[in-house]
Amino acid sequence: MTTITGSTFTAGASMPPPASETRRGLARFDFILIGASVLLSIVGVTVVYASTREQLIAQGANPHYLMDHQVEYIVVGFVAMMALALVDYRWLEALRWIVYAGLVLALLATFTPLGSSALGAARWIQVGPVQIQPSAFGALVLIVVVAAYCGRRYQLDQMHTDALTFKDMVKLLLLAALPILLVVKQPDLGSAIVMLTTLFVLLVVAGLPNRYTILLVLLGVVAAVAMVKLGLLHHYQLLRLTSFIHQTNNPAGAAYNSVESKAAIGSGGLFGTGLLKGPQVNLFFLPEAQTDFIFSVVGEELGFIGGAVLIFLLGVVIWRLVRIARLAGDPFGRILVGGTVGLMAFSVFENIGMASGIMPVAGIPLPFISYGGSALLSFFACTGIALSVYARSPRKRNSVFIR
Repeated sequence: MTTITGSTFTAGASMPPPASETRRGLARFDFILIGASVLLSIVGVTVVYASTREQLIAQGANPHYLMDHQVEYIVVGFVAMMALALVDYRWLEALRWIVYAGLVLALLATFTPLGSSALGAARWIQVGPVQIQPSAFGALVLIVVVAAYCGRRYQLDQMHTDALTFKDMVKLLLLAALPILLVVKQPDLGSAIVMLTTLFVLLVVAGLPNRYTILLVLLGVVAAVAMVKLGLLHHYQLLRLTSFIHQTNNPAGAAYNSVESKAAIGSGGLFGTGLLKGPQVNLFFLPEAQTDFIFSVVGEELGFIGGAVLIFLLGVVIWRLVRIARLAGDPFGRILVGGTVGLMAFSVFENIGMASGIMPVAGIPLPFISYGGSALLSFFACTGIALSVYARSPRKRNSVFIR
């Protein structure tokens, strides 16, 4: 028998604890995490409006069109977050194969008549008026599947070791390979990079020995070089990934996005040009302002102060997630939230680094800020799962700081 957060489980079982424990857990939400997530999404709506207003007016469309959609996405995401927080996260262990199969089928559907293409990429499924991007949920599904595998392994392991074996690593890599390859095929290189990074963090959090971690890094380097040498990456993808290294060589070509993004951030100064008054945005010099380069809009219109406040709020979210991972009462919950930390932290670093010209342009959204329903829902769902882990943690929490 295995004891988890005060309830007795049969090894390998996935039934949740008694309802009385669940009710006690409901009063233990992390309101700092909830507040920071909601505040970030409100900032996101404001910046989405600022980055799209003039363009929509120029097209003769409603200037509030994208903002209204973002508000709808936030409402749906918030409801999903709270619903997941109320449900015991250990139910996800029983649903792991369902969500995995659902992701694979959804990714396959993008290549069928159900799929919708844009700019040469088949990344969406059109369901009536709603457009869904399955790859945006790829990292979330990997978090659930890998955490469930490792959690069950530790429950069943009679030796009580906390380290993954080489066999475990191979199984998990093969399990993740199918959805990642389907995402690359779309092509959606940014989402594939996020999934790979999240998978690596999951394996480390789950207890991958150092020798296997080093081996995994070396295999990743070899695979990246092989993809370039064998021409498996499209030419434009290679240019996007390498243009940040030599931005001055071709500022009007592959490096255009990075050059204009840095110009927008630099022109903001300390306090910014003012909301809705950014010349780079309003004159349409800044590409993908509402998605990939939304931080550049913040830098131009709200300045260094606005950018610093935004980074601080994102830091609060990551801090609370790290704390929840440390408080988790079982390996499954710890790995779930640890994977979420990896997803959030890498997305923040890559997006802001991309806008600042220090990272490749990979099309990765800024959590809770960038326009897009699928990505926003995925980030809210990750937060909801973390809240569920926190609510059912058996450890004392009489301080807001990590003990």
